Amino acid sequence: MIRKRTIRSLVPVTAIAFNLASTMYGATTPSLSVNATAERHAISPYIYGIANGLDATFAEEIKLPNTRWGGDAASRYNWEQDSSNSGGDWYFTGGSGTSNPKAGASVDEMINTYKTAGTKSLVTIPIIPYVNKTSEYNCSYPTNRYGAQSGTNPYIHPSGENCGTGYTTKNVAIKDTDISANNIANSTSLQKSWVEHLVAEHGTTAKGGVGFYQLDNEPGGWDNTHRDIVPTAATYNTIISLGEQYATAIKQADPSALVMGPSDFTLGGWVGTTSQQGGLLAGEYYLQKLAAYDKVQGKRHLDYFDEHYYPVFTNPTNQLASTRTLWDPTYNGGTWVEQYVFGAGMQLIPRFQSWIAKYYPGTKLSFSEYSIDSGKKLVTDALAEADVLGIFGRQSVDFADMWVTPAPTDPIAYAFRLYRNYDGNGSQFGQTSVESNSSNQAELSIYGAQRSSDGALTMVVINKTTASIDTKLTLSNFKSSGSASVYNYSNSNLKEIKNLGKVSIHSNVLNYTYPAYSATVIVVAEAK
Repeated sequence: MIRKRTIRSLVPVTAIAFNLASTMYGATTPSLSVNATAERHAISPYIYGIANGLDATFAEEIKLPNTRWGGDAASRYNWEQDSSNSGGDWYFTGGSGTSNPKAGASVDEMINTYKTAGTKSLVTIPIIPYVNKTSEYNCSYPTNRYGAQSGTNPYIHPSGENCGTGYTTKNVAIKDTDISANNIANSTSLQKSWVEHLVAEHGTTAKGGVGFYQLDNEPGGWDNTHRDIVPTAATYNTIISLGEQYATAIKQADPSALVMGPSDFTLGGWVGTTSQQGGLLAGEYYLQKLAAYDKVQGKRHLDYFDEHYYPVFTNPTNQLASTRTLWDPTYNGGTWVEQYVFGAGMQLIPRFQSWIAKYYPGTKLSFSEYSIDSGKKLVTDALAEADVLGIFGRQSVDFADMWVTPAPTDPIAYAFRLYRNYDGNGSQFGQTSVESNSSNQAELSIYGAQRSSDGALTMVVINKTTASIDTKLTLSNFKSSGSASVYNYSNSNLKEIKNLGKVSIHSNVLNYTYPAYSATVIVVAEAK
């Protein structure tokens, strides 16, 4: 598993942190409604992805649709040496410690591991200027060459040397004066040969091989994570030019390949430097330029507009509230981007979709890396993630991979079970989203979909409060069987989704009490 750290500060602007006045709702009990014939659209199965490293048995259980080989170290992966460099995440240490590497072996192993679950892989293709040189252990800042540093790798000592942080004991950044010692120049021919290898091993994308290719990882932050080889931040003109070249190489090796970019980091990575981008934000500029390139070339090279997202939160309450940054124009998450760039609530999904519609229609939307996990294994981790998955389906996101790789018994793993295996027998949330409304989405959110296999109406209801909520759910334009099957996940048992049996429906109304801090799956069979 590739180690990851956030590249830019996500600390909210104190002066505007959580504008409660604009987000508070009335004190009345929320009411719920679902209209089975309104706002119908397909839910992409690829929104339920999780990054590489997931337990294979759990992947099989939830029929994991996609997994990602990516992260900071993927930027410098040399497929011929089957090794990379971790950059600033881990003492700029490179290599795998083997003297006889098998080309591409670790990525091939990942693809084969999850193939039995029907999982499609997302593979990151380096477009950074340099990649790791050798599989033998190496590092950019050995102390014998660069002197004492702020810390050293406690585990790996290439040739007996200590690998430093690249900062002096006084926290001054050190320049790597011999990049070629541990790195070789990257090239489109090197990466094209890797895609050709992947096609030979696994087939083309169209024939069930690698499902998706990503143009590197967070290129706007190379000068941070990989400052030894990219000491000066890459402009978006450079990122775009590299993206065009490497996307072309990928499509030459596999014309059916699906390509994602720019895959940049939260907040600053979406913005870039507007003075270098014709006054546009980085994401807008990227779409505009790729559209122009593809028009000249006469074919599409960018299939997914892809970005990374880490919401800002500090406690369970605003963790659950932070999901609203994905869609709610009335909610201000308190970040500097909302205050000084957007001048409004983030409403990230509609905002990105509007960029696509304006600059490159037909491009799909992806979040190949995101996390709303507190790391504390709380019930709110599961509830927030379940909310995100519901939002992705309702808002027509096309692809997503959660960065955190949970153990099968972690609360956040149950968020995926709610949609992919709520009863332990493989039953899933529906594939066609339908209109679902809550009079207070901040307290009680609802997501509805109709299942294609049996026509059942499936709903996920999330109580984000610390008190139970007794309310009614009204169904419209759906002929129900007169009862609903109910399953619940809550703090009462963090390692089980409970089957609570049947609840009656009268005149298309279901009255139910949703426990505090809980997620409830409601399944209504269609009357025959």
